[in-house]
Amino acid sequence: MSDLNPADALLASDPVIAGLIEAEADRRRGSLQMLAAESTASPAVRATVGSILADKYAEGYPGHRYHGGAEVVDEIEELAIERARQLFGAEYVNVQPLSWALANFSVYAAFSQPGDQVLSLSLKHGGHQSHGSRANLSGRWFSVLNYEVRPETEQIDYDQIRELALLHRPRVLVAGGTSYSRSWDFAAMRMIADEADCILWVDAAHLAGLVAGGVMASPVPHADVVTVATNKVMRGPRGGLLLSRGEHAEALSRAVYPFMQGAPAMHSIAAKAVAFGECLRPEYATYARTVADDASSLATELASRGLRVVSGGTDTHIGVVDVSSLGISGREAARRLAACRIIVDKAVLPFDEAPLTEGSAIRFGSAVMADDGLLPSDMATVAELMVAAMRTDPDDVATQARISAAVASLDLTGEKPVGER
Repeated sequence: MSDLNPADALLASDPVIAGLIEAEADRRRGSLQMLAAESTASPAVRATVGSILADKYAEGYPGHRYHGGAEVVDEIEELAIERARQLFGAEYVNVQPLSWALANFSVYAAFSQPGDQVLSLSLKHGGHQSHGSRANLSGRWFSVLNYEVRPETEQIDYDQIRELALLHRPRVLVAGGTSYSRSWDFAAMRMIADEADCILWVDAAHLAGLVAGGVMASPVPHADVVTVATNKVMRGPRGGLLLSRGEHAEALSRAVYPFMQGAPAMHSIAAKAVAFGECLRPEYATYARTVADDASSLATELASRGLRVVSGGTDTHIGVVDVSSLGISGREAARRLAACRIIVDKAVLPFDEAPLTEGSAIRFGSAVMADDGLLPSDMATVAELMVAAMRTDPDDVATQARISAAVASLDLTGEKPVGER
């Protein structure tokens, strides 16, 4: 085998891919990375993902593998489980889901049959496609009902959830979404689930990193099962995580393997263990607090510049901002921001009349900004740059260049750690 380090080995073997990886690094440098689904994995996590563990096949669970030579990876998986248990306090932990979506589908596999009813947050109101979109397996295999936010507050309508749950008696009640920026009343959801005799599943993909940092209340004491994306605010590898009550251990274990997937990705499981260990350190709580404070401050600053923030603010790392007052769609706003090196998603508003493909809003996330060292006091500058970019004509290259230079002057590297990691 070559004695070259991994970067040099790649450059020697495939300079085209090496060049494209460097191009992606260049794209991130000096840009505001504000996608709500992204964070910046630590160097230790990245090193683990690229380790020799990627070569190991270990179908099954620790102590019960279908392949030999699993002594070391058994230890690794057990360590990942124990660290996740320390972090979230769950009775049962499964670190094998290859992705957050597969963790979600494992919940369906464990608790329902095709045709069963599922009650979840509407996609337009902040839900996720894996909670019942017709474009997704979940919407084709299950009978999906949606609850919505209240028109006057744009926050979850628990009375409506209770009414729908008692009327339709769904098999699974889903709490969570990808564009809902407020905290959830998990105790109220538990009461509704008990009254309707259904499983309470909390999709905490976007919330778990803030829960781990002590910023948000944990859903684990209330939910039957919680799904997590380890690559979002948590700064881990791309992958999924299941947390549940002990009584559901067998059903969920069988749902993950062998029903949903085969052999686990041991390099990803090891990287999850690294990320969980980092989340257990005091400096992670500082980062998580900064993530939430950055988002709240940015929402306030954008509102002070005449833009309406959905629900009036955010309790999380996510903000959804109505851009219709600027006379542009969400898609056009995202395009103009990207031209000035500010990367966000287009989004839809609750009760939005614009086509889904265009939307009337943008969605931002604050995790990468916090990891880059930006503080709440920097958000006035960020908001000013965002508004200027969205007001800039797409053909005004000179103004775009000036805004891009101002963004770059914020010293955004995409690699700056928060504390010792």
